[in-house]
Order: sequence, then structure tokens, then C-alpha cells
Amino acid sequence: MSNALKQCNNAPYMTFNSEIADKTIENLSTAILVFDADLRLICLNPAAEDMLSVSSKRVDGMLAEDIWPRSTFFKRILNQTIPTQEKRIERGALITLNNNRKIRVDCIITPILENDRVTELLVELIDSYAYERVMQEINQKTLQEAAKEAVQGMAHEIKNPLGGIRGAAQLLEAELQDKDLKEYTHIIVAESDRLRNFIDKMLTPSKASQKTRMNIHEVLEYVVSLVQAENVQPVNIEKSYDPSIPEIIADREQIIQAVINLVRNAIQAISPQGTITLKTRIRRKVTMNNKLNRHVIVLEVIDDGPGIPAEIEDAAFYPMITSRAEGTGLGLTLAQQIIQAHDGLISYERENDKTYFTILLPLD
Repeated sequence: MSNALKQCNNAPYMTFNSEIADKTIENLSTAILVFDADLRLICLNPAAEDMLSVSSKRVDGMLAEDIWPRSTFFKRILNQTIPTQEKRIERGALITLNNNRKIRVDCIITPILENDRVTELLVELIDSYAYERVMQEINQKTLQEAAKEAVQGMAHEIKNPLGGIRGAAQLLEAELQDKDLKEYTHIIVAESDRLRNFIDKMLTPSKASQKTRMNIHEVLEYVVSLVQAENVQPVNIEKSYDPSIPEIIADREQIIQAVINLVRNAIQAISPQGTITLKTRIRRKVTMNNKLNRHVIVLEVIDDGPGIPAEIEDAAFYPMITSRAEGTGLGLTLAQQIIQAHDGLISYERENDKTYFTILLPLD
């Protein structure tokens, strides 16, 4: 173990235990990297592997500029730290990874000294968006609860007179002799029932959860076959699946409903020549609903359409919010309710002229 990790794990008056320290570093959710005086990487914990999309076995002993040729970040901060021999903190630093993905991090660089000479550099990286995501999650839940209560109150006020309208129409129908006039009462009853069902669907998912062991890719293939059958013109759907993802415990019918709502939204957004991508991956150490999950499934529905209009972007998951005149604004709301009932999260993002709807489901 490097001196940096020993210094990081040693507390005053405690006996150093290398095995315990190794396990501590390995299980930290903070990304830890250690470079030697020649700026070669000598240690990388699993959180850093996940954040930076590299394998410790492949990059061990390499220079920072060779590991991340698209980014000068590490070379710059390391070279700036050695002459001063002082701890540095840099917030909101942008790093371009080898897959061209960009991440923004808060960085702490601690030089490890021996005989007034820097022997190692300990680098800690924290996702800059982590705190922001937590606050967004809290705010989103607060607003959703408020919106849900408002909709429930509104639904109650609508359903009461609906029952009266329906009953009055049935009584009127019994008194009418003219069949043409009875057609009007039939319409009143049918539309009352449709509006009542619409409100019920708006408030809750279709049925209680019945969770069983299921394969997420089988669900995606079923959704693809369904939407292809629904559309006269073939839909261009690309797939990028992680075959290592194991089965999960979930309600298959509800997950299908959530995914198909997202895919239908994407189909409505893209042009006839547009593309939808279904992508699955596993992500480590993700906090959801105040719980740290060791592994989660990441399911992305990506399209190259114009995205949600900016004026309704923040309210995309609220009931009856839609940019389409013929839409009900319930698809995303129901999808969110279903995913939340599975202890997961669903989010929207617009990046590089593409729309990303991301579902996170706990795997453990």
C-alpha cells in the first residue's frame, strides 16, 4: 500500500492495519487516486474506476496524460501541486473521459511528503452534481406530493358531480321514448364513464404491484415488438444492452407500462428518419431515496427529437403537462409513479441534441 493511503487511513493512537485500510478504500464512495512523484498512477479505487471509466489493471503505472489523452486536468493539477507542496482544492473541474463523456468534479489534491520532498499525490474526486442531484430529488418529491394532493382534490371535486350527471342521464333515458334522444343520454353516460376512468388512471397505476423475478432485456424486446406493431411505418430502434445484467425482482407488467410510455413519447418526438436508442448498463454505488445502493440498473431511452419545450421542462413529470394538443400529459406521470413504487428514479436530460430519459432500478 502506498504511503498516501496509509496516511489517509491512519488515525492518531490507532495501529495501522493494511488489510482493513485496503477494504476501507475499496468501499469508499469517493473516488481515490494516488500518483507517485513521476506522476504515474499507482492506485485507483473502484469508485474512481466507475467515475473515470477505466480499469485499474490496465492503467497501473501509466502517466495521467496517457490514461486520459483528451483531458489535461490531471497533469495540470499534479504539476501545480508538486512545487508548492500544499494541499489544493479545485471545484467544478471539467474532465473529458476516453469515451468523450464529460464529468464535473470537486477535487482535493494532498501531497505526501518525506524529508521535505513530495513522494506521492493523493487525489480525491467528488461528483459536483451529487449534491445538486440530491437537492433536485428532494425538491422534486416535495413538488410532486403537492401536485398529487392538488390533483386528488380536483379529482374528488370532478367525480362527485360526474356521478350526479351520470345518474340523471340514466333517469332521463328511462323516461324517453324517442330512440334518437336516447342516443344523447348514451353519450352522456359513456363520456361520464370515460372521464371517471381517466381520473382514476391519472391518480394511480392500473393495479397493485405483483413483483416477480424478471429479465429487463426481455421486457425491452417485448416493448420493441409492441411499438413496431402499433406503427404503420417501421421505427428505427437501436439497442445497446449489457448482457451481464442479472434478473431483478419487479412487476413485469408495470415496468412494461413505464418503458412503453417513454418509448411512445420518443416515437412522437422524432422525425420519420429519427432514431431511438435503448441502452442498459450497471452503475455502482448510487444513492436513491436516501439509501446507498451497491448496484443499480441504468435503463436509458434516448431519441434525437427536439426534446421537451423549455417552458415545461421542469414540470415534465406533472399530471396533465404536455406540449401536444392531443396528449393527456399522463404518460410520464404514470411512468414515474411506477418506477418510484419500485424504489427507483426516473429523470430527464437534454444533451448533445439528444433527449435522455433515464430509469434507475435497484439491483441488490
